[in-house]
Amino acid sequence: MAQALLADRLAALGRAVTVRSGGMLGGGEPPCPQAVSVMAGYGLDISAHRSRRVAAGDFERADLTLAMGRENLRYAVVEAPAVWPRAFTVKELVRRGEGIGPRLPGESLAGWLGRAHQGRERAALLGDSADDDVADPAGGPRRGYAETAATLGGLLGRLTRLCWADSPGTDA
Repeated sequence: MAQALLADRLAALGRAVTVRSGGMLGGGEPPCPQAVSVMAGYGLDISAHRSRRVAAGDFERADLTLAMGRENLRYAVVEAPAVWPRAFTVKELVRRGEGIGPRLPGESLAGWLGRAHQGRERAALLGDSADDDVADPAGGPRRGYAETAATLGGLLGRLTRLCWADSPGTDA
């Protein structure tokens, strides 16, 4: 759902950014019917999507790694430690981004992420607080998927305005 929503928002801004989704578990599975139904309500068809297990190389090649929860972020940082300065939960990056403001004219995404990363401590990845986690609706009712999609839609809208709305270029 996050991949489809982010790709849609970036396309609406005319941005040529590749958005890929991956997880910690096995791959090849289609999205559940509840997710397909909820995304159809946004005008997005995710029925052809298949899950994919993310690997260290995926993290290393990515300009930005977004996780839905701290557990996923911990996985990314353990698999590819160098990704830490450019890997965030969606909620964390939106919060930090709103604190530093949008990308400046001519500022690279890497530069903006560097500013957002300042002051972060790896120790924040420990513990079980869900403050920076987006609820995972897996296995639940359609309502949970709809709530998660609405949360993601709001967060990703804010993120695209911070990162890509007024900054020229097509960098990821």
